[in-house]
Amino acid sequence: MALYDRNYTSTKIDYAQEGSSVSFMKQTYQLLAASLLAAAAGAYVTMPYAETIMQYRWFIFGFELFMIFIGLGMTRNKPGLNMVALFVFTFITGVSLVPILAMLVGAGKGAVIGNAFLMTSALFGALSLFAINSKEDYSNWGKPLFITLIVVVIASLINIFLLKSPMMDVIITAGILLLFSFFTIYDTQNIANGAYDSPVDAAVSLYLDFLNIFTALLKLLGIFGSDE
Repeated sequence: MALYDRNYTSTKIDYAQEGSSVSFMKQTYQLLAASLLAAAAGAYVTMPYAETIMQYRWFIFGFELFMIFIGLGMTRNKPGLNMVALFVFTFITGVSLVPILAMLVGAGKGAVIGNAFLMTSALFGALSLFAINSKEDYSNWGKPLFITLIVVVIASLINIFLLKSPMMDVIITAGILLLFSFFTIYDTQNIANGAYDSPVDAAVSLYLDFLNIFTALLKLLGIFGSDE
């Protein structure tokens, strides 16, 4: 779900001249918050059907990929439709989280969900503030981050279908947490620098960062954490 075309090659907007930087950032984070609510709604309304969702998890994953590579791309720069696509996508990602959420609740580790969300929010907020206020230029992080992402995806697939190693799964999950922490810095600074034409596109990138950090923390806390 991370291979979203962030479209950083577009001409940067001179926010200082247009005086719209604050407005653009505000719209982006409002859409991010709405996206998180849509994901929460998706998880909440489908939680009673966790077993069914588990059976169709690959179909759901395929739909997520369709939205990332086709749906969001087709509606880009189409006001109204792009927002519908954003909320359809975020709703279905919430549905895809149901199996792990149900597993944690069933194991008596329901508190892990709240803890993971609070930790994700705190980490994401701190990284975003750092990126916005930093005088360093992180625009050259794009290529190495993307290459690292491809390596992580390949390693994950190898472990899922071949190695099936719990220890490797922990290492990969920790790597995902670190990788998307860097992506948060990179994406936030690109948004602040005007690398996006639409707050919807910017919100999608930040949502993917938040989602992957949250999912990684869910897994790690589920393995090592407890309600005590």
